[in-house]
Amino acid sequence: MANKFWADSRLEPKRQHRWLLFIGGQAKIPAYVIKKVDKPKVTVNPTEHKFFGHSFFYPGHVTWDSTSVTLVDPIEPDASSILWKAIRGAGYDPPTDRDGDAPHTMSKAKATNHLGMIKLQQMGPDNKPLETWKLFNPWILDVSWGTLDYSSDEMVELTITFRYDYATYKQGG
Repeated sequence: MANKFWADSRLEPKRQHRWLLFIGGQAKIPAYVIKKVDKPKVTVNPTEHKFFGHSFFYPGHVTWDSTSVTLVDPIEPDASSILWKAIRGAGYDPPTDRDGDAPHTMSKAKATNHLGMIKLQQMGPDNKPLETWKLFNPWILDVSWGTLDYSSDEMVELTITFRYDYATYKQGG
C-alpha cells in the first residue's frame, strides 16, 4: 500500500509557480514583472563549548540571510528607474561637482522607508494564500541591471538582493 499516498486525489503539494511578491513603499514594483524570488532563509549560529577533549554545541543567535529577486525590466513602468530612485532615496549621491556642498549619505531609515515592508505569499490551487512571509526593515544590498547581448532576443532581467532584519511566517493569508 506504499502507492496509496500518491493515489489520493485530494493531495496537493505546494508549487513553485504559485506566488506573489509585494514590494511597497515609494519603490512600488508591480507584481507582474517579478520573475523569481528566493524564500527567506534563517541560520542558527552554533556556540561551541569544549569540555575534557569533547566539543558540545548549543544553538546561538539567529541570523536571517539576504534574499534575491529577479524581474524583467519593462519600458513602462521602468523597473531600472524605480530601482535607481530607491538607491537615491536611501541617500546615495553620485560624486559630482557640488560647488562645495556636502554629499548626502545613505541611512537605514531612508532605505527602509523607501521600500516599506516586503511580503511574499505562496498561493494554493484555489488562489488563496497558503503561507505569508513578511520581511521587516528591508533595504537594497545590491542591484544588477542585467546583461545586454546582440545575439539574444531575451528580455532584460534585473536582480536585486535585499537585506532585512528578520522575517515572520504565517500560515494562510
